[in-house]
Amino acid sequence: MIIKTAEYLQSEADWKKCPAPNLPEYAFIGRSNVGKSSLINMLVNRKSLAKTSSQPGKTQTINHFLINKNWYLVDLPGYGYAKTSKTNRAKWGKMISDYLLFRENLQLVFVLADARLEPQQIDIDFINNLGEQGIPFAIIFTKTDKVSSGKSMSNIQKMKNKLAETWEELPVMMKSSAISGAGRDEILGFIEQINENYHAIK
Repeated sequence: MIIKTAEYLQSEADWKKCPAPNLPEYAFIGRSNVGKSSLINMLVNRKSLAKTSSQPGKTQTINHFLINKNWYLVDLPGYGYAKTSKTNRAKWGKMISDYLLFRENLQLVFVLADARLEPQQIDIDFINNLGEQGIPFAIIFTKTDKVSSGKSMSNIQKMKNKLAETWEELPVMMKSSAISGAGRDEILGFIEQINENYHAIK
């Protein structure tokens, strides 16, 4: 897929106020500071489409971007650590949950996991919850450039082993690097394939 246009549309705290659900939509989410905004910018080949920050919890709304004028990319708040109150964290949790459950044009959730780390329980819990709710997703391992190939492969295998304890079939998993651009073609190709099916049905 060639990215010709990528434009910011809007940020909302209420999923009901998101853009009209008339195009296929893909949401990106992960533990705070997993490199989500950097990955999004790499995918669309823009330096600052999604705002990056060294401080976890920067993204606090549902942020919509229109890509090639035919699909939506959504930057969701990270889960886990953030320097904010329990009340705010609970509010974000409900906002994300409602969006994932009720957004009718949502085709897939990309769950980001840090390739430098062994499986994190918070990621496992989030993934299992998606499965229980019947929400389709794929896993993208980020920051593969910041750890040796052997270490990242080991961590990915540990994630597979952990999920295999409860999943009959493992989800799609991809590796990425916001620095080198690794994984870009695979991720965009995956989106393109789903888009083609979506428009064929429509």
